[in-house]
Amino acid sequence: MTAPLTDIAQSLAAEFPANPRVLVVSLRRIGDVLLTTPLIRSLRRAWPGAQIDVLVFDGTAGILAGNPDIARIIGMPARPGVIQSLRLVARLWRRYDLAVSTQTGDRPTFYAFIAGRRCVGLVADDNSPGDRLKRRALHRTVPAMDRTHRVEQALRLADALGIARVAELVAPAAATNVPQVGGDYAVIHAAPMFRYKEWTREGWRALAGNLKQRGIAIVAIGGPGEAERRYLEDIWQGIADVRQCRWPETVALLNGARLYVGPDTSVTHLAAATGCPTVALFGPMDPRVWGPWPVGGLAESWQASGTIQHHGNVWIVQNPLPCLPCTFEGCERHIDSRSVCLDELAPERVLRAVDAALA
Repeated sequence: MTAPLTDIAQSLAAEFPANPRVLVVSLRRIGDVLLTTPLIRSLRRAWPGAQIDVLVFDGTAGILAGNPDIARIIGMPARPGVIQSLRLVARLWRRYDLAVSTQTGDRPTFYAFIAGRRCVGLVADDNSPGDRLKRRALHRTVPAMDRTHRVEQALRLADALGIARVAELVAPAAATNVPQVGGDYAVIHAAPMFRYKEWTREGWRALAGNLKQRGIAIVAIGGPGEAERRYLEDIWQGIADVRQCRWPETVALLNGARLYVGPDTSVTHLAAATGCPTVALFGPMDPRVWGPWPVGGLAESWQASGTIQHHGNVWIVQNPLPCLPCTFEGCERHIDSRSVCLDELAPERVLRAVDAALA
């Protein structure tokens, strides 16, 4: 007979020192890493004196910059060579009292196993040989659940450890030297990493015209790349203040904005985390899993499909075609394809959500 979860959690916790060394493994994209911060905050509240380190890919570390709950961010290449991998293994080997894998994959589970004297992680529930091996390697496993929000998945790891949930995203520290924007302004992020999440040029310009009529200035943000700069200049053509920002500058702008509008990206998750009224344009992806997490958390989950949904400081806008959410990378199922649900999303629907957010 399997022991009750609380008994297992208590037996694990009893083996930790008062101020344990903890490693959280999150080897995903930027938005996924941000969505692990409620788990990290839960660990910090449970053990105020703990050293909590986080293992991430090099390109995602910036989203954790200045996070007060984290002692150290350990970066690794997305595709490390043999020597790099061996060095990382030697650096992590049994260094931590507890290691937590926030994913079901082989690599994060492996690093949690080699790093922690005790380790907990998510596992798939498919009973494959690899799944059975992970269950043997980890001291406590939590089955991954379909159509469940990523934050909820992470917080179920807190449940497995017997610690209280803190359902709060933690944004990076804001920059202090960002040029000020006079008066009311909206932050708009029109440039997702992948084409299948793009809205239309005409839609963004219709939104800009509406905001201008309200007396609200536009700060159009993007990343530092040259291709992104060209994309933004083509959309805005002088009607918006275009800024290519890093995370601290983005947080500072969001902190002062009346409104944020953007597609399903890590920037939109960040906007929701800062408390800014956030309008998120969703295409093929499932809001039940990827919907922005509002300040204060979700009393009930996002629905798979709708026209305008609202929780807290977040509004999700969709064009609910019969195929939505397909969860594919565009209609042609690759990252450079278009998504009809976004191409046909009417500006009028987005503006209704903007009305509500500004109110």
